[in-house]
Amino acid sequence: MEVVFGSVFPAGAYLVGDVEPVQDYKQEKRPDGSRPQQVDPDTGELIWTVPVLDADPEARKNEKTINVKISARQQPVPPANPDGLPFIPVEFEGLTLTPWVDDNGQFPRLAWSYRAKGMTAPGKSSKGSAAGRSESAAA
Repeated sequence: MEVVFGSVFPAGAYLVGDVEPVQDYKQEKRPDGSRPQQVDPDTGELIWTVPVLDADPEARKNEKTINVKISARQQPVPPANPDGLPFIPVEFEGLTLTPWVDDNGQFPRLAWSYRAKGMTAPGKSSKGSAAGRSESAAA
């Protein structure tokens, strides 16, 4: 289910790394030792990942940096970095959250998988993200 960006990142989000292909570990390695890139089974598009800092001061330490996966035919290009900030402000279009159980630690916990259809500079979203900041998402 698609959610409003501002309800997931009320204080904003920042790119803290490069957009990279998601490797498909279900397929065998290529002759050169590399792995093929994952493909979205619903759209047939390639899957990319980008590390994002949640600017919410109340976010827990282990939830400050998350990875957002983006399905796209070509590698997504981050928005321009205004004023030479150390991190790039970003908004995600078509943002969806999928719950899953992380049972790798001592106690299982609910975790979220973040997916998007694209990314843009804050305020440039085609869906009027400023209005969405005051809305709440049913997640």
